[in-house]
Amino acid sequence: MNLIAFVERLFDQYAYLVLLLGLPLDFIALPIPPGNSTLTYTGYLAYKGTLSLWPSLAAALGGAWIGVTVTYGIGRLAGMPLLNRYGKYLFIKPSFVERTQRYYERHGNRMLLFLFFVPGIRQFIGYFIGVLRVPYRAVLLYAYPGAALWVLFFFAIGYGFGEQWTLVLNVVERYLIYLSAGAALIVIGVLLFRKWRRAPRKNRRPSRNAKKAEPAEEA
Repeated sequence: MNLIAFVERLFDQYAYLVLLLGLPLDFIALPIPPGNSTLTYTGYLAYKGTLSLWPSLAAALGGAWIGVTVTYGIGRLAGMPLLNRYGKYLFIKPSFVERTQRYYERHGNRMLLFLFFVPGIRQFIGYFIGVLRVPYRAVLLYAYPGAALWVLFFFAIGYGFGEQWTLVLNVVERYLIYLSAGAALIVIGVLLFRKWRRAPRKNRRPSRNAKKAEPAEEA
């Protein structure tokens, strides 16, 4: 049975519970059912009228936010010992965590708005921001909206493209990593530009007075 048929069978049996229980499992790194396919198929069912639009969208958002909250809590309570002990089973090495921490400290919380779209990263975001002890205020401002953007994007594919949803989903997933990298580079560029704009002018270019200054004449 392929993934699409598996997701369809789950919806036939459990309907909205697939979203409320399945999406948190996706965030816990047990993608059963897979998040992208589940959300897109949910949008398609809403397009057909099999599911109601707003309840299905609310269940999807709720499931994603539950997943972020649970994994953030696990990471914050258990801390680095969790990854040191069990990370090998998920192919996570301490060196990878250290690199992630440096990258996160360099680019800031705004990266959470896009990391949910990166294949293989979404399932570990909650753990990492918990282990790094990112303040919960930042989770509210960036992680939850980032999860919501992910939900709305894939839900919209199913709802907007209707019967063609599988074709569009395959194309999107094929190029998603490049789209995510491009979006991240744009955000980083904007942040660097804003930082440059806020820097004192004297740090950006020589002052006019310095250009006009001439060496004193010798007596």
